[in-house]
Amino acid sequence: MGPLAPFPSAPLFPERLLRRGKVRDVYKAEGDSLVIVASDRISAFDVVLEPGIPGKGAVLTQLSNFWFATLRDVVPNHLLATRLEELPAPFSGEPALALRSCLVRTLRIVPVECVVRGFIVGSGWKEYRERGSVCGIRLPGGMRQADRLPAPIFTPSTKAEVGHDENISFDEVVRLAGGEIAERLRSVSLALYTRAAALAEARGIIIADTKYEFGLDERGDLFWADEALTPDSSRFWPADAYRPGGNPPSFDKQFVRDWLEASNWNKQPPAPTLPPDVVARTQALYLEAYRRLTGAELSLA
Repeated sequence: MGPLAPFPSAPLFPERLLRRGKVRDVYKAEGDSLVIVASDRISAFDVVLEPGIPGKGAVLTQLSNFWFATLRDVVPNHLLATRLEELPAPFSGEPALALRSCLVRTLRIVPVECVVRGFIVGSGWKEYRERGSVCGIRLPGGMRQADRLPAPIFTPSTKAEVGHDENISFDEVVRLAGGEIAERLRSVSLALYTRAAALAEARGIIIADTKYEFGLDERGDLFWADEALTPDSSRFWPADAYRPGGNPPSFDKQFVRDWLEASNWNKQPPAPTLPPDVVARTQALYLEAYRRLTGAELSLA
């Protein structure tokens, strides 16, 4: 394959654009299918940053495709086609979509972020210090920051279109999705995490936590959708550098968050421009996570 084509900032097919998220663009394709395109945009604290991370969308898409394929026996996923030449016209003729696009089935997305935590960190650590719990789930006393939990826990949240997601109880998931679907969301989320975490740790990466989205087809069957265990939806730690008692280094965009925190930015738009060394380091972290997890190299040159 030749060099990865630069990704434009403007929508490629504006007449087909259905929605534009912080990272992904969704286009109407033939029939009931959609084309999802992962851009190189990067966000932190709910603000899209400039510049983007070159090739980031390709890393996210190819890593998601890896996990969707690896874990398809746990739950079906939304993928219909993953290669550029398999996409319908006019998408198949656009080189800028190579490696960063996929054709997916249309689903009714369940309005719940299905978060699974295997370690105590981030907002969970903050709550634990204050109340001895994570998302209302009581935990043993004496735990340290970044400790492994006794068992992974399901800690769902809302899907906020604007602003931050908010943690919700399992009873609220039942109210939003129905009891049967809520039970299925919890069991599938935990099963995906358990399988993925074991594979990743054997390859040198700890998945501290992650979040999933699911949707229902016209028959009510459940499908894994959106993205799968990427640095944007997960907290990845290098296993060889993991030490409980502090915040471990990571392969995800925590590097960007840390730089922003140190810049004294007030977390209101506009964000400070990312310097070249932060962009390059972030790209390298995404590529290294991909290499470790898949065992393959992804060339962006």
